[in-house]
Amino acid sequence: MPVEIRRTLTLVQTTHKEGWKEVAEPTKLVSALAIIRNPWFGRGHVEDMSPEIREHGPHLGKLLTDMLLDVTGDKMEGCGKASVVGMGGELEHAQALTHTLWFGNEFREAINAKSYLVFTNTRGAAGSSLMIPLMDKDDGGRRSHYQTIHTCVPDAPADDEIIVALGASVGGHPNHRIGDRYTDLKEMGRDLDNPAGV
Repeated sequence: MPVEIRRTLTLVQTTHKEGWKEVAEPTKLVSALAIIRNPWFGRGHVEDMSPEIREHGPHLGKLLTDMLLDVTGDKMEGCGKASVVGMGGELEHAQALTHTLWFGNEFREAINAKSYLVFTNTRGAAGSSLMIPLMDKDDGGRRSHYQTIHTCVPDAPADDEIIVALGASVGGHPNHRIGDRYTDLKEMGRDLDNPAGV
C-alpha cells in the first residue's frame, strides 16, 4: 500500500539574539514534516508490520531528507527525528516508521552522519506538541549541538494519521557555554568508553 501523504511542511527558525546577547552568527533549526495516513489504522493488532515499514520508510526518509537539504545544503551540523501518531493508532505505529534503517539510513547516508538519530515518539490529538531532539551528526558528545525543535500542526495528526519528522540544525545552540562531555570526563577522571565508571 503506497504511502498516503496529506501535507508536507518545512519550518525554519533563525535565531539572531538569545537571552541578553546577540548571536555572532545566526543559527538555524529546520524541521521537515509529513502528515500521512496511518497504514495500520482500523486493522486491529497487526503482528507483522514489516511490509508497510519497508514500503513507507525509504520513501519518507528520502522525501524529508531532501526537504531539509533544500534549506541547509551542506551546512547541516545537527540532526534528529520524531513522530506523533493520532489517537486512533498505537505508539508502535509511530515508532515503526522512524525506528527502522529503511527510514533512518536515507537521512544518515545523505548527510554522512556518524551519530545515531536521537528521537521522540508520542501519541496525541491534533495540535499536540512535536518535539525533535537534535545532536551533532558526527559527535554525540558535542554538547553545543544538543537542541530541541518544538512545534505543532494545529490540524494534525487526525485519529488515522501519523506525523513523521526529521530535524536539522545549522550551528549549535545560541551562545553555547556549558562545555562538552569530554571536558567533564577528563575533570572527573573517567574513561570515555565507561563514563559512569561502572
